[in-house]
Amino acid sequence: MKRIVFLDYIRVFACFLVMLVHAAENFYGAPGSTDMAGPQSLLLTESDRLWVSLYDGFSRMSVPLFMIVSAFLLVPMREGQSAMEFYRRRAVRILPPFFIFIILYSTVPMLWNQIDGATSAHDLSRALLNFPTLAGHLWFMYPLIGLYLFIPMISPWLAKATAKEERFFILLFAISTCMPYLNRWCGEVWGQCFWNEFHTLWYFSGYLGYLVLAHYIRVHLDWSIRKRMVIGSVLTVVGAVWTILSFYIQAVPGVIHETPVLEIGWSFCTINCLMLTSGAFLLFTCIQKAETPRIIFQISNLSYGMYLIHIFWLGMWTSFLKGDMELPSMTAIPAIAVCTFLSCWASCLLISYLPGGKWVIGTASDVRRTYVTSNI
Repeated sequence: MKRIVFLDYIRVFACFLVMLVHAAENFYGAPGSTDMAGPQSLLLTESDRLWVSLYDGFSRMSVPLFMIVSAFLLVPMREGQSAMEFYRRRAVRILPPFFIFIILYSTVPMLWNQIDGATSAHDLSRALLNFPTLAGHLWFMYPLIGLYLFIPMISPWLAKATAKEERFFILLFAISTCMPYLNRWCGEVWGQCFWNEFHTLWYFSGYLGYLVLAHYIRVHLDWSIRKRMVIGSVLTVVGAVWTILSFYIQAVPGVIHETPVLEIGWSFCTINCLMLTSGAFLLFTCIQKAETPRIIFQISNLSYGMYLIHIFWLGMWTSFLKGDMELPSMTAIPAIAVCTFLSCWASCLLISYLPGGKWVIGTASDVRRTYVTSNI
């Protein structure tokens, strides 16, 4: 299967954005929070308010981009492939590294007293139920696994669906992404109440919409490069401005905010994030290179491992650049993200050379070799 070059660029871009998001979270977590924002948020200065809004708000396309990349490659399933074969291939690819890092995040932080023995034992006891205390970024794996479980169910429909049918699904998905705002302004709608969370568009909501969108773009969208550039740019700019302002307007410095309220526009399945992600993805589809540059190929192949390991590095660089050097948020946030990204790249590359390294970081191929298709 020929490698799809622009997807490699997206993986690298999205991987960096994940680290930029988590670097920014160190500047609005309330006292007592870890390297990621907790249930409450507190911005100390107007400068923090501005730069957190800009860096973190723009980067909110990161998770949906990863979802679209996976869907772009995997749906519909290959003809003749059984559901069990599909599950086996996905499980071998993602589950061993996932469980290894659950164990690592449940134990290794005891070495620098970030967690105690009781917390470690509690996290290990819940290893099959949820992510560890200091590995909040692993939440992503659960909806991703959920999408993988659903792909064999939706593939037969996608294989025969018309463009019009898929557009109707995407329209309903887009309306469902307005639900956070409808609930904020109008309260419970479309059947929601304290005993029923399953509103009218529940079954068209969530990351499944990104999956169908990815298939529609790959199979049915025949726009020219120019049209993709124009529409992609408009969607990206409008989505980015909306996402950034949704935080900035509410984030009054010196006031403790409820994080879910403050981040209403930063949920990945909101209409503004959908616009931002769709626009960026369209822009990346304009890349017409015949081959992936070696460095992009290498980082793309390591991106899963880099995502898994990055919280270890993020804490160290945050402590140094924000704590010891006392850099302002304008420079500290990108500096933390860049240093974390480079450290993750170097460490994952080193692990990839070790015997059995792929079981730790999930590389689909030897990163020293040339082009074979891989995906997360």
